[in-house]
Amino acid sequence: MKFIDEVAITVAAGRGGDGVVAWRREKYVPKGGPAGGDGGSGGDVYLEAVPELGTLIDFRHRRSFAAESGKAGSTSNKSGRSGEDLVVRVPLGTLVYRRPVDDDVLEGETGGERLVADLSNPGERFLIARGGRGGLGNQHFATSARQAPRFAEKGEPGERYALRLELKLLADCGLVGMPNAGKSTLLSVVSAARPKIADYPFTTLEPQLGVVRIDEEASFVMVDIPGLIEGAHEGAGLGDRFLRHIERTRILVHLIDGAKTRDEIVTERATIEAELRAWNPALLERPRLLVITKIDVPLARERFEELRLEWPGLRGISAATGEGVRELMNDVWRTIESIPRPAVAVPDPAHIVLRADEPFDVKIEDGVFVVSGERIERLAAMTDFDSDEALARFEHVLNRMGVERRLRELGVHDGATVRIAGNEFTYS
Repeated sequence: MKFIDEVAITVAAGRGGDGVVAWRREKYVPKGGPAGGDGGSGGDVYLEAVPELGTLIDFRHRRSFAAESGKAGSTSNKSGRSGEDLVVRVPLGTLVYRRPVDDDVLEGETGGERLVADLSNPGERFLIARGGRGGLGNQHFATSARQAPRFAEKGEPGERYALRLELKLLADCGLVGMPNAGKSTLLSVVSAARPKIADYPFTTLEPQLGVVRIDEEASFVMVDIPGLIEGAHEGAGLGDRFLRHIERTRILVHLIDGAKTRDEIVTERATIEAELRAWNPALLERPRLLVITKIDVPLARERFEELRLEWPGLRGISAATGEGVRELMNDVWRTIESIPRPAVAVPDPAHIVLRADEPFDVKIEDGVFVVSGERIERLAAMTDFDSDEALARFEHVLNRMGVERRLRELGVHDGATVRIAGNEFTYS
């Protein structure tokens, strides 16, 4: 199965159901009054982290997700049914980036998005798009002066967002090193994973996970990151795509092929450390075990004996004979037990709200007065402009918000065109 670690999708919460205009029709009850029911709320969209999924491949052929809309109200003050919520399942370790779906952003670009969730715990849910409120029926608009309102609210639109889902594997230990350093071989020896192993570079084309069992009660997850080379953080080789997967590991095991010259070994260590630093300097502050591999080869053992005095803590292993492997795994486990998993900083996911003193904005475009603002645009979406009474209520709310005063300050005049949420009106 192909490893998919980043996808772009859209989600849409359900629209609220429309309120209705209705009247009491009962025997012996003259002038029964308004009895229009409210619309049901639109369904919300949730993201849920589940351990059953290992990649984002399920999103390869389905990119749009929409919750059910609410149903319209009915007579006799009966409310409409609310729409069903939609739960979209994602793998553990999914980072969620969000932006409004109508942003002017080209496909593949990430401008305007922000990180809103880090779904790392089984069963964790995040409300990614909120359903719209159901419109109020005409029963709510009756007053002493207007006892028979002939209008109702439309349902509120649900939230719509463009999402970028990025998967960071939740492994405890990350294997790093140049191609053919022995990472895949070590993983195959200490776990049940069966990565591709061959004597040419880049045999591992995607991260490989394996569970390393220390004893009956102790185990940890190890990930083999495809071989890094110089310039990996800028896209060289495969590194820039997969470096992200070691950001959550608690410990790094840096493997170096010992069957090389001393200068080559020193250069390899410096190259890998430089790539880690360029990608994320915090990686070099994480516990790291430096390991010379293939010490069953005489040249590799010679290099190991030379360097262990210069590099404190240097370890030597042979995946072929098993020498040093168990000791290395025990050291890894002790380190994992002593430190928590690195967290990803997620900003406050609360929705952006307009400041109380600036609930709207008015500007002039080609002679047209354009009024915008989240509250105003939602009010417009819920107003039936075919109803004179509903239009009068809409204008009354705008006046209370100070929209007309602002229009006059900008020089509005009789006959001028005012545009609100795509609807154009003639000012008078």
